[in-house]
Amino acid sequence: MLQPPPPPCTQPGNVSGVGWAVTGGLSLQLADPHLCLCVPPQMANAVTSLCCVVLAAVVVVFAQKRSLQGARVQYERMGSDVTMQCGTLEADASVTWKVNGTDVKAQRVEQGSRLILKQVDLSSSGLYSCFQDPGGERRDQINLRVGTPPKDPVVMCRSNTYPKGFYCSWHLQHLTYIPTEFEVQVKHNQRSLDVQRDPIHKNRCNVKFPELFSTFKYRVNVTAINALGQASTIISFDEFNIVKPDPPEKVVATPIPNNVRRLEVTWSSPSTWPDVENFPLKYFLRYRPLIREQWQHVELSDSTSHTITDAYAGKEYIIQVAAKDMEIGTWSDWSVAVHATPWIDEPRQSTSTTEAEVVIETTPSAAPPSAKPQLSVPVDSCCTLAGSSLLLLASTLLSVV
Repeated sequence: MLQPPPPPCTQPGNVSGVGWAVTGGLSLQLADPHLCLCVPPQMANAVTSLCCVVLAAVVVVFAQKRSLQGARVQYERMGSDVTMQCGTLEADASVTWKVNGTDVKAQRVEQGSRLILKQVDLSSSGLYSCFQDPGGERRDQINLRVGTPPKDPVVMCRSNTYPKGFYCSWHLQHLTYIPTEFEVQVKHNQRSLDVQRDPIHKNRCNVKFPELFSTFKYRVNVTAINALGQASTIISFDEFNIVKPDPPEKVVATPIPNNVRRLEVTWSSPSTWPDVENFPLKYFLRYRPLIREQWQHVELSDSTSHTITDAYAGKEYIIQVAAKDMEIGTWSDWSVAVHATPWIDEPRQSTSTTEAEVVIETTPSAAPPSAKPQLSVPVDSCCTLAGSSLLLLASTLLSVV
């Protein structure tokens, strides 16, 4: 039951005890029955229009969802001819068809209570409604979904948490355009293993190793299923062939003070590798200056650091690290690349040629002064020359007197 509108708000933002929004002469009920939204009169028209637009959109969305809930779903293969029957009406009943509320414009044949669409494609999908003539009463709704049956999924299995377990992931190379589910079965030594769907990755499952160092192969069967068909892929593998760690983490490269050709590189083993002490990893380091395309490589046992000693002075380097179990499996992908430049010496203060000449000229010498003009005369020399000129002038004056 609607509550009566409150007294008009006198100031924007006033709160009354009922759930109405007052916009000039318009009152709208709010979701919270304890709020009153007051809008200045000059904004009433704009707010009213906005409210109407929002309300209309909500009504349309709600109506569409409600219609879809009451409609039956019909899946059909792309490129086929599709027949839709209007409920339980007789074959010769007079019927009008609509799709998403508008006239059906696709290539079609109407035969009494049946609608036949020719060579449907993705644009043919929609909500089809049929109305019985002459009264126009709606008799049925069909949610037509056009798609394709699945093809063989691509399946890959890998152990990045050895020896705890492994995971398998899968995907379809081609879209089906309709809901498609996957069934997964894993067997080892003729025994079915427990398969746990991954909570984060959609098309992925986790399996624990039932035993280690087994000579029996694992067999994984992934089946893609939708309303139009199904397809399966089966793979088998040995335990040691799927071991592949994640890349090393926290790779850091730093210059070594006063060493212009060295870089210190450190990293951590992947956090997903559960037991690095009993199942140690070895590492592969690669580096190159940005000015060259060729990589240099260093393979290390179980160390998580290395000093590059042959770097070009002053050149920026790009560095990456990979990891692998000591005995089995394959190398991980490369780590995130890091950049570093070896230590660069600070420039030393050098004595200029002009300063050297100044030192030579201001040093007392028995040699006669040069008659050549100086490009720059030192301050002390200027004072000395000026003093000598004054003494000469004074001597001349005294001799005249």
